Amino acid sequence: MSMKTYLKVTFNSEGAPPSEVVSRLQSLGFKPITGSYDMVYEWDDHATVEDAIWFADKIHATLKGFNVLFQIETISE
Repeated sequence: MSMKTYLKVTFNSEGAPPSEVVSRLQSLGFKPITGSYDMVYEWDDHATVEDAIWFADKIHATLKGFNVLFQIETISE
C-alpha cells in the first residue's frame, strides 16, 4: 500500500513570493498538481504514519518565516 501527502498552501501578500515557496517545497520532493491541492508527495511502499508525521515537521521547518499557511492530508492508496 502506498501513501501520498497532499499539500495546500495559502499565500500572504506580506510573505515570500509563491515561486520561492514552491521551489522550497520541490526541494523536499513535492510535485505541483492542479485540483483541490497544490502539490503532492508520493511515498515509497514502506512509508509509515510516523514517517508522515516526521515529514509534516520537515514541511513546517522548511516554510518557517515564509508567512504562509499550509494544510496537509496523507492518504493510503
